[in-house]
Amino acid sequence: MACKSHPHACPHQPRDSDARHPDPPRRGRRVTPLVLASVTGAAILHAGWNALLRGGSDRLWSMTLMMVAVSVVTGVAALVLPWPNAASRPYVIASALIHAGYNLSLVRTYRIGDLGQTYPISRGSSPVLVALGAMIFAHEAVTLASGLGIALVSGGIVSLALQGRTVRAEVLPAALTTGVLIGAYTVVDGVGVRLAGDGVAYANAMFLLWSLTMPPLYLALRGRQIPAYSRRETAMALAGGVVSILAYGIVIGAMQFGAMGVVSALRETSVVYAALIGRIFLKERLTAQRIASCLAIAAGAACLAA
Repeated sequence: MACKSHPHACPHQPRDSDARHPDPPRRGRRVTPLVLASVTGAAILHAGWNALLRGGSDRLWSMTLMMVAVSVVTGVAALVLPWPNAASRPYVIASALIHAGYNLSLVRTYRIGDLGQTYPISRGSSPVLVALGAMIFAHEAVTLASGLGIALVSGGIVSLALQGRTVRAEVLPAALTTGVLIGAYTVVDGVGVRLAGDGVAYANAMFLLWSLTMPPLYLALRGRQIPAYSRRETAMALAGGVVSILAYGIVIGAMQFGAMGVVSALRETSVVYAALIGRIFLKERLTAQRIASCLAIAAGAACLAA
């Protein structure tokens, strides 16, 4: 076979040595226009599914319904997709478990605070953590431009939550816990997808395993108690699950080629869209100070794309 005798003739098939080790340090990991456009689209989708979750009357049940939709879609896809390389499978498992903890933390955070405050704290704290994790575990360098961009995005995001309001004592630790979990699963997936050989296969396997954790968690917390949900609420939750696959699947694919910290910070520009969604659909306030914070986030995104 040509591929066996001439491994360089098949660049799309990673060698065993490539599958065992993450990519070496790369200063050249840049955000291409395609990655930039994809992650920006993912940011909008991410804000959308979070708003769908926030709009449900019982967020734990909404999250469970979302995961049911995810399990159906990814279960069907698993019938035709290959499994990721063996070296990446521990990362698939680790990410799914971290995501399960993230689900519970997110539900609790949204229960005690409004979207416009809890979402920015959770999302704003994660890009810095991802950049640090990528430096330690993937040996990624942070350039001056990307460092400034990450700082502007994170600072602008957190300022959205702090303007003109006092953060209740229980909101801050809950939101920061969610942010730490976001940072953890992002770094795990950033390393894992580079070992997988197939980014789509990795993302699908992770989503499938993640989705299977939520129904047992719901049963453990609530038993067989099922809230009375309207058809609209059920449809919104199921749609949110499908949207979440697209939103984070795009991010996983982007991290296969781009720097994790940069991709994470671009993804977190979703807070701008979340603020607009909160204002238009959830009737939350959008002040001049919030607009200024959004401009800072946009400036940070421009630095990251430079």
